[in-house]
Formats: sequence, structure tokens, C-alpha cells
Amino acid sequence: MAEVSVGDLVTDARLATELTRLAGEAGLGRPIRHPRVQKSGLALAGHYYGVVPTRVQVLGETELSYLDTLTAEARGQAARGFFSLGLSCVVVTRRDEAPRAIVQAAEATGTPLFMSAARSSRTINVLHATLDEKLAPTSSLHGVLVDVFGIGLLLVGKSGIGKSECAVELVLRGHRLVADDVVRCEWRPPGMVFGAPADMLRHHVEVRGLGVLNIKDLFGVTAVRDRKRIDIVVQLEEWDEKSEYDRLGVDDKYFTILSTPIRCVTVPVRPGRDMGAMLEMAARNELLRRAGKHSARELLSRLEENAGLTPDVAIEDQPESVISAPVRPLSSHESAPPPPNSSIARPEPNPVWNDSERQQPAARPSYERSGESSAWIPAVRPKGGD
Repeated sequence: MAEVSVGDLVTDARLATELTRLAGEAGLGRPIRHPRVQKSGLALAGHYYGVVPTRVQVLGETELSYLDTLTAEARGQAARGFFSLGLSCVVVTRRDEAPRAIVQAAEATGTPLFMSAARSSRTINVLHATLDEKLAPTSSLHGVLVDVFGIGLLLVGKSGIGKSECAVELVLRGHRLVADDVVRCEWRPPGMVFGAPADMLRHHVEVRGLGVLNIKDLFGVTAVRDRKRIDIVVQLEEWDEKSEYDRLGVDDKYFTILSTPIRCVTVPVRPGRDMGAMLEMAARNELLRRAGKHSARELLSRLEENAGLTPDVAIEDQPESVISAPVRPLSSHESAPPPPNSSIARPEPNPVWNDSERQQPAARPSYERSGESSAWIPAVRPKGGD
């Protein structure tokens, strides 16, 4: 079980200016094993059931106002009973000074006692954020973590597949390296996994043939970062002609880190593929998916509509003849062509005529003026004449 000492907790930058120690210096080495604080108001009344000693105990305005209603003797007895439980530490909030009975009981039992002038809600939020980081489950993975367009891409694959080379290519394109070779993963609520580099390998990348490179020295501070949430896992593997790779991207696959499923895509590697562009496209597609745009599913939806399928009919279960281009609807004066191999008589194609057999158009009659009349009458010509 993960734990952090009281001394390590209160020396964190977020709590160093928030808390003031009043008593119990001897107990700064006591362990804290739970990421959530506890407000045990009933414990001051003598009901100790449910008090977890390894949690940070917070006494706010409600608990302290109850102590103010007691006599001095009863107040001291309540404080001694509460601090006799072997608590890791106690934080008093929203007070300029703690009750004397509380301070005396803390000194007598060696329990660290701190005070904060802020409200209980603010102090609890800061404590939770710090404890989440200090007590987070951790693990280490072999891979490379890069920040691409704000998306954390974790590249995994066997050694020598080209993960570090892909990271260098992405840095050349303006993206940021987080960790190479060893990625320290930390779980954060509510179900997020963050990656960070190992302390000895921070800002360094190892490329076969070139050796170890310091990305921060080569490209500046804007090319690196110390921590990033892992949003998508990219599995790099050698191209195999016999393998069936996903060509639609409809079904999601997941990679589990610290019991947290993270979407995973498999990208085959072979000479000639622009892996930098492929990884950028993976990050851009993840941004689209987060915005509610799923390209593959939208395409299948359009195919279903054009094929006349209902949404509950899977497009992949239909024969190829069903998944075809849309047919233009016939107008009112058109008729559908007969199906293939049918017995319906089809019209013969237009014959090809020779010049001698081609039907000549009828001769147009000629007209001439009759005498002095202004009327035109057909002219009669003898047969065979011009």
C-alpha cells in the first residue's frame, strides 16, 4: 500500500504556505495511507467508531464550536480521547488559533497539529489534490510518450521498431517529447493515467546510430514537457502481409494501464511509410472523436441510408450487391430495364444503312409567280426533268 509521511506531505509547495504547525514535531514521520481526509466530529463526543488513524483528520468550525460549548474539564477530556487514537495528523481550519485543550493533547501524544485560516472546503481540496499525487498508484512501461496537438500519444512496441525515431520526427514537426524508453505512469481520479519520464532519462532520447540526444539542448525548452496525460496508445508492429489490419476504425480496442482502459490503435511499420504523418493523423482523429465526430461510423451510416437499411441491420452482414452505389429513380415516362437472363423480348438494335439503301427525303415543291398576279402557285414540272 502506498504511503507518505506527514513531513513529506506538508513540505509540498501547495501546502507549505497553507498550513502552520502548532505541535507534534516528533510525529512528522507518521504515515498517511489514504488519499481522502476525514472529519470525525462524533469522535469528540466519544464515538470513535469509523475513525481511520492513517487519514488526515480535519476539525472545522462545526467541530470547534461544539468544543466551545463544553466546560474546560469536558473539553480537555474530549481532546485527550480523540488524540489517543494514534492519529497521523490533525488540521484545524478557519481559526486564527486552536483551542488550548487541542494543542495540549497533541503535544502529549506527539500528534502533528496544523492550523489553516482558510475555510474547510478550500483546505480539503488542496489536501486531496496533494494526496492524490503522493499516493497515486504507479507503474513503469517501455515506450515513448509524446505530446501531439495536446494529445498524449504513448508509442509501444518491441525494441528496435522505431519508437524513438518517431519521437524525433514528431519533435521536428513542432511537438513535445515527454519520455523515452521508460514511461512512469501514475493513476489520477477519476480514471486518468499520466505519464512522466524517469528522473535520470528526463529530456533524453536514444537513437540507434546517433546515441543519446538531449532534446531540450537541441530544440529548446518548448520541445519537452515533464508530464502529460496518456490519451491514446499506438502499437507499432512490423508489417505482416498475412495479418488483418483494421481498415475502417469502427471497433475500438483498448490498452490497460493501472486497471484503466485507454484506446489503442495498431499501426504497421514498413519502409516508405511516413510515420510522423500517421501519428499526427491519429492525434487529429482523436481530437475529432472528442468533439463528437466519428468519421468511420458516419460513413457507414450514410451507406446504410443509401442502401435502404435500417440502423439495426449491420452493414457488414449484407451481400456485396446490397452495398452498392445509389440508383437514380426513374421518371414517369421511363420504364425499368428487364433483369438479366429474362425472357422479355428486347428491341433490336438500329440497323446500319448503306448510302444506296438509305431512304431519300421527299422533294420539296417549288413555287413561281403566276402572270401579273401576286399569288404564288406550285410549278408543274415534267417527270424526269430538272
